[in-house]
Amino acid sequence: MANTPKIDLVGVGLNATDTLIPLQHYPVAGSKVEFRSVDVLPGGQVATAVVACRHWGMRGRYVGKLGDDSAAMLHRAEFVRTGVETRIITVEGCASRRSFILIEDSGERTVLCQRDDRLTLQPEELNREWIEDARALHVDGYDTAAATVAAGWARAAGIPVIADLDDLYSGVEALLEKVDYVITSRDIPGRFSASHDLKKSLPALQRRFGCRLAAATLGQDGVLAWDGTMFHYAPAYRIAAVDTTGAGDIFHAGFIYGLLQGWPLQRQLEFACAAAALNCTAVGARGGIQSVDNIEKLTATGDRYAPAFDVLRIA
Repeated sequence: MANTPKIDLVGVGLNATDTLIPLQHYPVAGSKVEFRSVDVLPGGQVATAVVACRHWGMRGRYVGKLGDDSAAMLHRAEFVRTGVETRIITVEGCASRRSFILIEDSGERTVLCQRDDRLTLQPEELNREWIEDARALHVDGYDTAAATVAAGWARAAGIPVIADLDDLYSGVEALLEKVDYVITSRDIPGRFSASHDLKKSLPALQRRFGCRLAAATLGQDGVLAWDGTMFHYAPAYRIAAVDTTGAGDIFHAGFIYGLLQGWPLQRQLEFACAAAALNCTAVGARGGIQSVDNIEKLTATGDRYAPAFDVLRIA
C-alpha cells in the first residue's frame, strides 16, 4: 500500500519581513513626504502561499533560511501560530531578508529588498524526505539551485510542481524543465520568446519547457493561461484596494488549493483571482486572507473588471 502524504503543500523559497509604509503618493526625487504609520509583518512569496493554504485547512510545510535576529523570531512565531510545519536553516550572525514597501493610497506598492547572500538555500541543505511526503511542491525560483533539486525529487515522486516566477534568475531554465504549472508575472513569458504578445509567448513557454500549464497574472486584467491545447482566462474582481502586497502570492495559493481539490482549471483561476483580490483589502502580504466561503462568495457575486481577453477569439 502506498504511503499517505503527510503534507498537502511543501514550499521551498522566499520569506521576508515586510516594513509597510502607506503614503498618499509615491515621492519624487528630492521631496519630503509624510507617512501615516508603519507596520512590520511577515511576508515572502512561498512562505505566504504556504500560510494561506494552511488557513484554508491544508497541511503545510515551509523550507527556507532565516537569520538569528528579531525578524526570524517573528517568522517562527507566525509559523507556529498558523500551524505550518517548518524546516528552517538558521544562519548565525545574519539578518533575515527584509523588504520596505511603499504603499500608495491607490493600493499600488513599491518594494525595496535587502538580502544577505548567506541566506541562499543550498541544495545540500535540503532533505529529500521534506519533499517526497507532500501532495504538491511550490517554488519561486529565487534559490534556483535548491529549487531545481527539490523539483527534481518531486517530479521523480510524481508530485506536481508549481512555480511563481517574477524574474529570470540564473539557471532558471533547468528549474522550469521540472515544473508542471508555471505562473509568472506579465513580462516573463515574453522574455523567454521573440514576442511579448501573451497569445504567442505563453504557448512558446509551455512548448519549450513541456509544462502542463503556462500562465501570467495581469493585475486588474486578471489571468491568462495556456494548457497546451487552449487558452483559459479569468477577469479580475473589483475591490477597494488597500494594499496589493502579496496579491500574487495569494493567487498562487488559491491556484494550488483548487489544484489539490481536483477542480477544473477555470474554477481554479476564478478562485485564485478572488482570493488575491480579497487579500488586497487589508495591509500586508497576508493581511486579507479570507475564508474559502468568502472567496467563493466573491466568485459567485463579485463585480469584475472588463475582460482584457476574449479566449474564443485567440488564435
